[in-house]
Amino acid sequence: MVTQKACRIATKYLILISFTAICLVTAQGGGEAFAQGVVKGKYGDWEMRCEMPAGASREQCALIQSIAAEDKPNVSLVVIMLKTADGKSRLLRVIAPLGVLIPAGLGLKIDNIDVGRAGFVRCLPTGCVAEVVMEDRLIEQLKAGKNATFIVFNTPEEGVGLPLALAGFGQGFDALP
Repeated sequence: MVTQKACRIATKYLILISFTAICLVTAQGGGEAFAQGVVKGKYGDWEMRCEMPAGASREQCALIQSIAAEDKPNVSLVVIMLKTADGKSRLLRVIAPLGVLIPAGLGLKIDNIDVGRAGFVRCLPTGCVAEVVMEDRLIEQLKAGKNATFIVFNTPEEGVGLPLALAGFGQGFDALP
């Protein structure tokens, strides 16, 4: 049986690995892995973490929030919002635990309104990654919303909803370099 302390430690480790993976993916020409990132700001339940990727001209920052299912503490997500290094795209990346049903994708509701599903793009030893390019409409929905719910599936019939607080998201997202 997994204890809550073990889940918190695993979640912090997952955040470290997830941010490092993001930095490795988004770094232009960077070949070396680097640390977790420095907390540059706190916006509600969101943290802005920044790193200077090797060979980059400016630091890469992301808004990060870790959430866990209330009734299933071993099911947790790391939600990451960032602007790409070239400044042309805004990405939503979610790292889900291994064992989720991949074909079902990751569901999202904002204030109980179904926004849609994102497909998983790859699985790493730390979890499976769902990623979407955020359009203006989604960003505005997130800024105006109070709560979001991400849904992962263990079976086609069994979805697990994980609540995400949106307080501070707008201010944090606008502060991203």
